[in-house]
Amino acid sequence: MSLSTKHLLGLQNLPREDIELILDTATTFREILDRPIKKVPTLTGTTVVNLFFENSTRTRISFELAQKRLSADTVNFSTASSSTKKGETFKDTVRNIEAMKIDIIVVRHQSAGVPTFLTRISNASIINAGDGFHEHPTQALLDFYSMKEKLGNIEGKKVCIVGDIAHSRVALSNIYGLLSLGAKVSVCGPPTMLPRSIENLGVKVYYDINSAIKENDILNVLRIQLERDAGNAIPSLREYHKYFGITKERLDKYNKDILILHPGPINRGVELTSEVADGEYQIILDQVTNGVAVRMAVLYLLGTLPS
Repeated sequence: MSLSTKHLLGLQNLPREDIELILDTATTFREILDRPIKKVPTLTGTTVVNLFFENSTRTRISFELAQKRLSADTVNFSTASSSTKKGETFKDTVRNIEAMKIDIIVVRHQSAGVPTFLTRISNASIINAGDGFHEHPTQALLDFYSMKEKLGNIEGKKVCIVGDIAHSRVALSNIYGLLSLGAKVSVCGPPTMLPRSIENLGVKVYYDINSAIKENDILNVLRIQLERDAGNAIPSLREYHKYFGITKERLDKYNKDILILHPGPINRGVELTSEVADGEYQIILDQVTNGVAVRMAVLYLLGTLPS
């Protein structure tokens, strides 16, 4: 089986069959990560460039590891030392890179729509590693894999995305993908952090974190994105934590069986207390490990598409 698309730009229009194929393929690669030798020759001869115009730790390292585990040739692009600092346009930068015979481009950019633009000027397969406030599909896919690994199935599960929805590309990818997989999706946060008419996407809206905890199977807790001026949407971080922070006391009181995810990095004492971030409810480090397997699956499926 193969994906129905040459690119992974987002989950909004990705068929359910493609999502399930990626998750199923990731299971095979997850087993490889537990072997003494964690490398396979699957993408030998395939060249992947990591085109990151935005800071990243987890996503970039995860993609790099996934590429190396598959034996692909990896090229890392740094904006700090690139010709864009000399005035070269983004378009010319990409065309020069592609002239070196690149097969796959993994791109992260602060502007929404850049991955889609790349498909118009490049013959390589494009993987969106996060574009502006738009989407972050591989993060959502690793979230789904982690949920499925822990609970066995996603269809019918009640999943609430908590926090800074308005500034989050993770939230949108989760909403699109979870609805496609048959989950019942909701969001919870201050009104100033929820996009207008978000319920039109087919999600339930909570303004009370206790109700969200009580009525859901999974909480995917998002980071308050201070670098995107999210702090201006709330009176203070202390007040946000008071009304929307996930504490062990709240979990013990309202739902002892709930599962906690977080895409990282965590603002400890804001979204989650340290007791929750390190405690029994969460699978945060499982998400990180699973991220490598999921990205291996995406790279494999795109890198082996029939020409």
